[in-house]
Amino acid sequence: MRKTVLALALALAPVVMPAPVAYAKNATAETVKIDKARIDAALAQMIASDRAAGVSALVWQDGREVYYGSAGFADRAANRPMARDTIAQIYSMTKPVTGVALMQLWEAGKVRLDDPLSKYLPEYADMRVYAGKDAAGQPRYVAAERPITVRDILRHTAGFAYGAGPTPAHDAYVAAAPLALDIDLAEASRRLATVPLLYQPGSQWEYSIAVDVQAALVEKLSGQNFADYVRTHIFEPLKMGDTGWRQPDARLPRFAAMYEKKDGKMAQQDAATARVLNFQDHRLTPGGFGLASTLDDYQRFARMLLNGGELEGARILKPSTVTLMASDQLDPAIRERAWLPGKGHVGFGFDFAVRNGPPLTAEESRGATGEFFWDGMASTLFWVDPANKLTAVFFVQTLPYDGTLHRDFRAAVYGPGYKGPPGE
Repeated sequence: MRKTVLALALALAPVVMPAPVAYAKNATAETVKIDKARIDAALAQMIASDRAAGVSALVWQDGREVYYGSAGFADRAANRPMARDTIAQIYSMTKPVTGVALMQLWEAGKVRLDDPLSKYLPEYADMRVYAGKDAAGQPRYVAAERPITVRDILRHTAGFAYGAGPTPAHDAYVAAAPLALDIDLAEASRRLATVPLLYQPGSQWEYSIAVDVQAALVEKLSGQNFADYVRTHIFEPLKMGDTGWRQPDARLPRFAAMYEKKDGKMAQQDAATARVLNFQDHRLTPGGFGLASTLDDYQRFARMLLNGGELEGARILKPSTVTLMASDQLDPAIRERAWLPGKGHVGFGFDFAVRNGPPLTAEESRGATGEFFWDGMASTLFWVDPANKLTAVFFVQTLPYDGTLHRDFRAAVYGPGYKGPPGE
């Protein structure tokens, strides 16, 4: 179970990209034109190369579905094809849902972005920061120079860890086990507050447990269980009936199996390991991972964001709030950004990466300036591209995280010569 929890907590593996090189800009760039045959071929190649057992994708543009396709198997052992209603574990694609929930409460005036987090969760009032080791090799800790703010937990600048690592602060995180499945979010937050920060708040970007803190804050501000809040304020209004942290047993036959690359081949995990979070009884409802969903359900969430916070009469957020979340929130002075540059020419908003410019290299994933996106540990992906009025959702269940799948899917959506919208 401990290994399972740690695996679930680590939502993404770093993606190393080549150093930027000069890359000519296409002055005649046009809006995206979807080529179904090109995308079909890309999905088929993912299966042929054994980078995935099954894949599926759904693309909307200009208010209509322009592509659906699948290849391979949801479950090879059962000879069950990847289907439109297949349920996949989306891991860190849970995070944008949590961010939307918190920003709903911000719109309601229940929280301010630049307030100290301790105003709402007092356990974070007196945080310590790891400051290296002394001459005797003992760890040093200093007081935080400023409080963690609500904005910090939305943009991953709080200083929290997210699993094992090279410092005593990481060791303290592992010992505290803030993402143990047998505790609730309030206890998870209390445990985390005992762990020293990795760096001074606001000084670095480091992917972290911060989104689970967002979930604890949603509970505190709303007075509701986090899963209940999300269901009633997001999933039900958006008609996302197949999405949730805990799935009924009746949906088990629709779940995709999880596959892990071992010795160069894709090996199917046993069901007990792959589905522990969604079918076992547990107390924790993480904000940073744990949701399972279908292509159509998550596409409804993405379309809501593209439409400025509304879908088919259901208003989830104000347009200005979506714009705020999808705007780069990282100060230029924040130069330490861990593996975020591996995502491409991006900054970070509130629970989304945000594309700040055209791809800098031929190897970088295709995309348009102004898009916002995120992905998951099992290599799932979604993005919202306002310039092309487009949303895309890509499902696969491949471990470890494989960014080449995203590169190839994006290239198929945008075409090999796409550099960005006109005038970019």
